[in-house]
Amino acid sequence: MRLPEAEQLCGELARELAPRIGPRSAMIGIHTGGAWVAERLHAELGLPEPLGLMDIAFYRDDYHQQGLHHDPKRTRIPFDVTGRQLLLVDDVLYTGRTIRAAMNELFDYGRPESITLVVLADRGGRQLPICAQHCGARIEVPPGMRLRLTRGAQGKLALALEPVRAA
Repeated sequence: MRLPEAEQLCGELARELAPRIGPRSAMIGIHTGGAWVAERLHAELGLPEPLGLMDIAFYRDDYHQQGLHHDPKRTRIPFDVTGRQLLLVDDVLYTGRTIRAAMNELFDYGRPESITLVVLADRGGRQLPICAQHCGARIEVPPGMRLRLTRGAQGKLALALEPVRAA
């Protein structure tokens, strides 16, 4: 299966988002892959507000099942979210649980005017009624596989399929 080029998808998303950026726009990326995509988009769009980053691990409804498999990152939102038009960025949209957790955490920081979901790839398989307003690609993922964003030594982003590990 040939996957789309992640770098090209980032450029397409930036071009799609550019006309929608206004004075109250701000961007937040979800660790880890979403933060990588948000870094690219934020730089290309030249947003005046600094980039916000979120780690939603403690907000997930399956936290006790999954536990933390890495050092948790700290959420850092260096602006007031109240009244903002937020661009919430993630790498791969799957069940919708990560996005639900991110929105729960965002409302702990204030009440944004709006939240627009931007994802590099949507692999389907939703368990919650969540959809992206801006999506780089829709990709059918074979059973037993996971779609993952990787970042190479030079910072190049790439989509990869890998087997799902048994819990």
